[in-house]
Amino acid sequence: MPKVLVVDDSALMRRLVSNVLTEAGYEVDTARNGAEGIERVTDWQPDVVTLDVNMPEMDGLTALSLIMQARPTPVIMLSSLTEQGARVTLEALALGAVDYIPKPGGTISLSVDDVADQLLQKVRAASRARPRYRAAAEAGTRSGPSATAARPASAQRLAAAAVARARAPAPPARVGRPEGLVLVGVSTGGPRTLEDILPALPADFPWPVLVAQHMPANFTTAFARRMDSLCALRVRECSSALPVEPGTIYIAQGGTDMVVSEYLGRLTVKPRPETPGHPWHPSVDVMVESALQHLPAAQLIGVQLTGMGNDGARAMAQLKRGGGRTIAESERSAVVFGMPQELIAADGATLVLDAQAVARQLMLWAPAHA
Repeated sequence: MPKVLVVDDSALMRRLVSNVLTEAGYEVDTARNGAEGIERVTDWQPDVVTLDVNMPEMDGLTALSLIMQARPTPVIMLSSLTEQGARVTLEALALGAVDYIPKPGGTISLSVDDVADQLLQKVRAASRARPRYRAAAEAGTRSGPSATAARPASAQRLAAAAVARARAPAPPARVGRPEGLVLVGVSTGGPRTLEDILPALPADFPWPVLVAQHMPANFTTAFARRMDSLCALRVRECSSALPVEPGTIYIAQGGTDMVVSEYLGRLTVKPRPETPGHPWHPSVDVMVESALQHLPAAQLIGVQLTGMGNDGARAMAQLKRGGGRTIAESERSAVVFGMPQELIAADGATLVLDAQAVARQLMLWAPAHA
């Protein structure tokens, strides 16, 4: 079984998390702070690390950055801050963490039982993941206890996105249906991968982009804001019914499913309660199926990115059979190859591409001046 290092300043949390993992057959070691965790990663070479964010001596974000430099290892963030402060979790994911779990609150011994299945599922997926390191300056994150602002390279990146949005001509407004839609499904490893793709799309990209990223309700608002700061396109969270317009990326709201609909002859997206029978939300299958009800498959592009499970494979394969085009992320670049692999196995992938090549392909399929 894989080796798991539990890094947490709380002795109780170290014991409780270790017990869950040990009972499942994992070999477990522990560290009391970030500095000790880095040392154990180097010496013991675990397959997965669970890492608290808020620790003395060295905080989790600093430890994560140094772990990824010293020995890139799949890291799952485990902290109360991940539930209350989505921004910190998104910084960790940008630095290379593969996933996150809200640290139990209240009566800890009871709350750990509530997240035990989630912990084991994510550790199992992380043990097969390929972590991808990005320096703090490039990722637009802070590192170190005293860091309070983005570093210069990050500031330049944000400024470049703002200038591109301001200078590029906006796509012409259209009443009714757009020429087409890009439908993106993604799960584990998604925020980091989307930062490789969506900021590369120009402000005049003509097709609206819909994104179903498996994420809880209290994370997607912060995620949409972060992506809006990085992208030339406008980024909006689908927290209510919105018209589908060129020049816009729509992020499905956590805790809901985003569906394509129609109102007064115009396409819209809107959230609806999680659809029974679908284990992952926001659901990729539900989003794609709803789009197929309002546009021909030939006017849709499906993009299946990193993540565990098979959400989206069935609907995107249907899209391809109907004459649409699809991209599955390659095993080489995917943090977790599950979702793209399922699409490929269903003969649903028109192309298999590294994440870094996806934006360029979308621009070829949906040219700005078609």
